[in-house]
Amino acid sequence: MSIDSEAIADRRRLRRKLSFWRIAGFAGLIAAVAAIGYAAADRMGYGAVQQQIARISIGGVITGNQRLSELMERVADSSLVSGVVISINSPGGTTTGSEELFRNIRRLAEKKPVVTFVDGTAASGGYITAIASDYIVARETSLVGSIGVLFQYPDLSGLLGNVGVKVETVKSAPLKAEPNPFTPTSPEARAATQLVVNDTYDWFKALVRERRRLNEGELAAVSTGQVFSGRQGVPMKLVDKLGGERDAVAWLETEKGVAKNLPVRDWKPRSDRDFSLIAMSAATVDLLGFEKAAEALRRADAHVETAQLDGLLAVWHPFEK
Repeated sequence: MSIDSEAIADRRRLRRKLSFWRIAGFAGLIAAVAAIGYAAADRMGYGAVQQQIARISIGGVITGNQRLSELMERVADSSLVSGVVISINSPGGTTTGSEELFRNIRRLAEKKPVVTFVDGTAASGGYITAIASDYIVARETSLVGSIGVLFQYPDLSGLLGNVGVKVETVKSAPLKAEPNPFTPTSPEARAATQLVVNDTYDWFKALVRERRRLNEGELAAVSTGQVFSGRQGVPMKLVDKLGGERDAVAWLETEKGVAKNLPVRDWKPRSDRDFSLIAMSAATVDLLGFEKAAEALRRADAHVETAQLDGLLAVWHPFEK
């Protein structure tokens, strides 16, 4: 009987030891994950590790982009971002996408000092993006301007006639769904479309006049729809200074009081496929009661589209004759 009691006691002691080592092993795993998260944040310059200047790159065709909007909100709310460089290399895109981007940058500028660096092209909708900041730096050979709006659609009526296809339409009014690619554009439809283009063009010009502080003569000179080099853009008030990103950062330092020699870090929109080890670490550490450490990891994670063109365009076409 005493042997059985001793065996039972041994088993209990063994269970306690196994439980202890399981807990210790799990805690060690959590600590390792947290350490990896901190190390990653340190290497990338994100999170609670160091103050920085955020670089937000706008490239390619501009359209509505919810993830980019969310990115700007994160940058605006980050206590680690002292200033923002909007780096642009875009020929433009949809007018609605460009307007959205402009408004988002203006909201960002209410919380952080923002400067634009034209690293290639800021034409049409790209220029709408550029003027959202109060200062524009461009390379000498950058392209800026292309202040104008267009509405394009194909005329397939001749092709359909050649293949013997006729599209029948029943409409509530003559201008419904006009212009369309299946019939020649009527004078009334063309005139109605021109009114929309003219109205949007006036909106674009008013935006440029206000943001760049141009008089009517200066505005007329830059609103011909053509692009200008960075060198041409300075005397035309489309650009404030010729130079590189370092010159844009220098403006933040001298004019906006941003600390000197801060690192410039890329901030990018999140993807649905993002797998954040740091975020997982934050959740685990929070469960263990380390709230401050979890919050630090979440801040570290804060740093970490295909487009469909529809409607009016504010885009520069370099190959259009």
